[in-house]
Amino acid sequence: MAAATALEAVAPTGALWGLVQDFVMGQQEGPADQVAADVKSGSYTILQVVEALGSSLENPEPRTRARGVQLLSQVLLQCHSLLLEKEVVHLILFYENRLKDHHLVIPSVLQGLRALSLCVALPSGLAVSVLKAIFQEVHVQSLPQVDRHTVYSIITNFMRTREEELKGLGADFTFGFIQVMDGEKDPRNLLVAFRIVHDLISRDYSLGPFVEELFEVTSCYFPIDFTPPPNDPYGIQREDLILSLRAVLASTPRFAEFLLPLLIEKVDSELLSAKLDSLQTLNACCAVYGQKELKDFLPSLWASIRREVFQTASERVEAEGLAALNSLTACLSRSVLRADAEDLLDSFLSNILQDCRHHLCEPDMKLVWPSAKLLQAAAGASARACDHITSNVLPLLLEQFHKHSQSNQRRTILEMILGFLKLQQKWSYEDKDERPLSGFKDQLCSLVFTALTDASTQLQLVGIRTLTVLGAQPDLLSPGDLELAVGHLYRLSFLEEDSQSWGAALEASGTLASLYPVAFSSHLVPKLAKELCIEESDMARGDGPTKCSQHLRCLQALSAISTHPSIVQETLPLLLQHLRQMNKGNMAAGTSEIIAVCQSLQQVAEKCQRDPESCWYFHQTAIPCLLSLAVQASMPEKEHSVLKKVLLEDEVLAAMVSVIGTATTHLSPDLAARSVAHIVPLFLDGNISFLPENSFPGRFRPFQDGSSGQTRLVALLMAFVCSLPRNVSDHSTWGVPLFNPDQGKWIPVTSGLKFIIG
Repeated sequence: MAAATALEAVAPTGALWGLVQDFVMGQQEGPADQVAADVKSGSYTILQVVEALGSSLENPEPRTRARGVQLLSQVLLQCHSLLLEKEVVHLILFYENRLKDHHLVIPSVLQGLRALSLCVALPSGLAVSVLKAIFQEVHVQSLPQVDRHTVYSIITNFMRTREEELKGLGADFTFGFIQVMDGEKDPRNLLVAFRIVHDLISRDYSLGPFVEELFEVTSCYFPIDFTPPPNDPYGIQREDLILSLRAVLASTPRFAEFLLPLLIEKVDSELLSAKLDSLQTLNACCAVYGQKELKDFLPSLWASIRREVFQTASERVEAEGLAALNSLTACLSRSVLRADAEDLLDSFLSNILQDCRHHLCEPDMKLVWPSAKLLQAAAGASARACDHITSNVLPLLLEQFHKHSQSNQRRTILEMILGFLKLQQKWSYEDKDERPLSGFKDQLCSLVFTALTDASTQLQLVGIRTLTVLGAQPDLLSPGDLELAVGHLYRLSFLEEDSQSWGAALEASGTLASLYPVAFSSHLVPKLAKELCIEESDMARGDGPTKCSQHLRCLQALSAISTHPSIVQETLPLLLQHLRQMNKGNMAAGTSEIIAVCQSLQQVAEKCQRDPESCWYFHQTAIPCLLSLAVQASMPEKEHSVLKKVLLEDEVLAAMVSVIGTATTHLSPDLAARSVAHIVPLFLDGNISFLPENSFPGRFRPFQDGSSGQTRLVALLMAFVCSLPRNVSDHSTWGVPLFNPDQGKWIPVTSGLKFIIG
């Protein structure tokens, strides 16, 4: 053979000859690995292997030639990194020549070429030579699956390492690959083929006049119709193929004129999976398309999406249709217009409004919500789209709200308005006069206040949500609007009986208080303070459950609005003063009332964690007060007030523990150390100087006197210590006596703080 004799080889040894004969004639597989191992170890060279195979490679029997080439290819697959450039050249010539051989030989030839495609020593130009030979000599789709996969692997290897050389082929490389892939059916091969097509496009290979052919050879698989067989060892899922094909179809605007008609056809089909795949693919395409690609297809695309959202019984199809409409609108919004160009976004939105707007006037009909969703999907795509649609839809909805008197109709209309208001929050406007809502703010506020006073709880709930969204719009609510809003929230959260309304009103109050602290300090905090005083008087008279319910709501309202540092400085003293009033013994305060106050304090502490200054303010204000009340309650007296007994109950102590822990856990190390300097001496030495109202009838010695009341307060120290930042314990050492349950006695533990927190 010409290529083989060109290789200068020394005479093979007898051992190598025997291995070759065992593989070729004896049909044994093991000798191939042995020969490869010997080549790696230096016992033989590739040239000696070729010489030993000489008679097998020239044998007139195709099966014998195939076994000879197979042995050489298997050795090369394991030893390709050892090849020299000169050896690679001769081997390439040999394998290219063998592509013309009998079909039984071709699989092994392709394996050899795959090994050579991995060679670092491959000279320039040979990658092109190999691919030309394959494109010309091999009818790939007549090969078994594994051999077709080998061809794809060769192409993939060369695209990874010889990109510039392959690009030198121009569109011939694209056309050659189209011929290779055409008719592929195996999902394992398709995954590789789709990746190659994607790389052809994304790496800017020349497609030449073959754009449509490349599209056809891939789009024929759309939509993917594949169900993996049971116990599939390859683990290929339908979704893998769908995503891989979608990446190809959506990779270039050059496919648009062919793909968009196909997508419209499949969206209009009866097959659910085809609808979903088409809408998702359209969504992906919009990321790379522009107005130019979409222009001729916009009416048909809109008609198909509208039909699906109006008529489908599938929530998934509806969701994908809305997402596709959003992407189409966003695509049209991105395009930069020439002065003489048509504004496709404006005409597209006008068509949507024309088809959907009139349905908004029918709040009881089934198309009202699909129409609203379509309009909101388009409006959510860009600031331009949002302004266009909102300015056309909002006046109509405001008119419809007042036109309809039934609460359920008004709720539907207000929910639609709320949807459009939420979309406005996505876009920022430097000039407040440019905000689309500025011209409607008086009407919107009036509408919301009407909803808040309606007898329908459901309409009230939508009104509360709408008020929250309006409040989030900068400069939309005037001081007068805010005063009215606070008044309505106070009524709903404190005076209304419906639990849904007051719960929603509390949440809205917290949100709006963080944005408008002055309004809530001026108009709500004084009302709540007054209510607390009234309730203290009522509880002192022993009023029943109704008053207790009002008490609880007042506490919850105070904690709910503590979302701004300036408000915390008003609400926290109110809560603590309320707790101190209970301690005077004039009120019929039970366990539940005290726990309710502690729970409100804990909620305030949680909100303060977001701001370091508020966190420290709460800690240095609330913790001394709680400790003072607890120490007072633990003092031995001839007559205990009812409250003092309550303060030492397990449930109440547990509630106080939660407050102390929450107030401590987010302190900075420096501030925590300052707090340690006060609280630890209180428990170790009875130093009460930092406590407010610290005139006690006895000494506080929780670790010495054995008083059950004082001993119980060690839980408060533990809550404080265990919540400290870990590095605080590095600054100080305290001998804190701890109770060891294993020994059943109190023991002094040096560095007790370190012991507690590990």
